[in-house]
Amino acid sequence: MLVLAGDVGGTKTHLALFDMERPGALPPPRDQTRFPSQDAPGLADLVAAFLKRTGAAPQAACFGVAGPVVRGKVHTVNLPWDVETAQMKSALGFDKVAVLNDLEATAYGVGHLGPSQLRTLQPGEPDPERNAAVIAAGTGLGESLLVRAAGRAIAVATEGGHTDFAPIDDEQIALLRDLREKEGRVSYERIVAGPGIARVYEHLRRASGEPETAEVTRRLSEASDRSAAISALALEGSDPVAVKTLRLFARVYGSEAGNLALRSLSFAGLFIAGGIAPKVLPFLEDASFLEAFRAKGRLADLMKRFPVHVVLEESCALLGAAAYGGTL
Repeated sequence: MLVLAGDVGGTKTHLALFDMERPGALPPPRDQTRFPSQDAPGLADLVAAFLKRTGAAPQAACFGVAGPVVRGKVHTVNLPWDVETAQMKSALGFDKVAVLNDLEATAYGVGHLGPSQLRTLQPGEPDPERNAAVIAAGTGLGESLLVRAAGRAIAVATEGGHTDFAPIDDEQIALLRDLREKEGRVSYERIVAGPGIARVYEHLRRASGEPETAEVTRRLSEASDRSAAISALALEGSDPVAVKTLRLFARVYGSEAGNLALRSLSFAGLFIAGGIAPKVLPFLEDASFLEAFRAKGRLADLMKRFPVHVVLEESCALLGAAAYGGTL
């Protein structure tokens, strides 16, 4: 069966074709294309362009979409699209179509990753028959569970990234106060996501009282992605406020990853996916990330038992969509 799989995000949409010869087996994609999401009025337009270019006639399709999927419908959080299962069935001309939350698709994808596609931060005490969880910072912050029930692994979508930010020390309390004054309610996504890096930097720059150097100002003003430029400065170690920004970002990321591990009892692994983690890996490998992950009071010893991995494979959600599509 030829399956069309899609990973639909606020920045890009990744479409690919998979020849699913036998259940459970996931071959390499036969053809694939990445489209800038903002350049198209909707998913159906990108799918039509992709199928016209490839000349393919898939028999099933599955799309992982960034946003809450309710009864087969989703309005994307960071993109002005409405995606519906019925709409995609009509556009494709067949009924084997599924629309999943993108983190739900990512959860299905982690089981198809090999050791070279992961970076282990904490080996823990892995038990593949228990639950797993995924947290992914990119344009937004996504979270999902992979629950073991009756011998099956079932992905459960959540909107956990939009839960209230809970600061754990004076530095984070100051950040909360600053962001609340400017933006009102503060969720974890306001901090642990691409735009959040710039928010943290601006807060710390004001709090430090240290003016930017001319070189830092030039680089940030010329950057098309301010958060990416701040991350680059931090990785170079060329600006102390940028370095402090990534350290604070990593601590908040670690704290919420720990919250998710507790909620799911993820003995099969807590997987850190999304586009940001591989790019700022040195800051996640720094001790402060795991310190924040484990800082759960009386349950600190339990936190050491959860395996923690960074997903290096950027197509994890696409792989999960293909795997799910192969079961339709």
